[in-house]
Amino acid sequence: MAYTPRIKEKYLNEIIPALMEEFNYKNRMQVPRILKMSLNQGLGIAITDRKYIDTGINEMTMIAGQKAVATLSKKDISNFKLRKGNPVGVRVTLRGDKMYEFLDRLISVSLPRVRDFRGINDKGFDGRGNYTMGVTEQLIFPEIDIDKLTRINGMDITFVTSAPNDREAYALLKAFGLPFKNK
Repeated sequence: MAYTPRIKEKYLNEIIPALMEEFNYKNRMQVPRILKMSLNQGLGIAITDRKYIDTGINEMTMIAGQKAVATLSKKDISNFKLRKGNPVGVRVTLRGDKMYEFLDRLISVSLPRVRDFRGINDKGFDGRGNYTMGVTEQLIFPEIDIDKLTRINGMDITFVTSAPNDREAYALLKAFGLPFKNK
């Protein structure tokens, strides 16, 4: 028997029927789903010291469970001492079972570890059914060892959904268990 992530089973067995009823979908394929999750970390300090990129890649790989890659600058900006092709950040894109595993760890383990946590902001929707949230420090992830940490960095997490609008995307993410602030 093949392994299926817990949150994927929840989506198939609970979320799809609930959203079909809420939005009056005629077919299960109309129900929005999460297509991918993008994790991005900007490391501007890496311009002066390249070891921060390697550290960022290692940390992001541990957090995501998938190999991260460096993002390169697209053009020269002399005020920032930036040259085209220099690494300036780290990114990783999750799809399929790894995405569902990361989402489960984010909701059940990492977000509750945020200091003074009152919920995530619901203003991160882009109008097309995608949601982006920021994490101020990578310490909330249990994979990061605080003793080996050289620098505290934040990251952006983007949920790309198949929802046609923000209202349906909000309902989907809320059904997954993302703890949005009460309006």
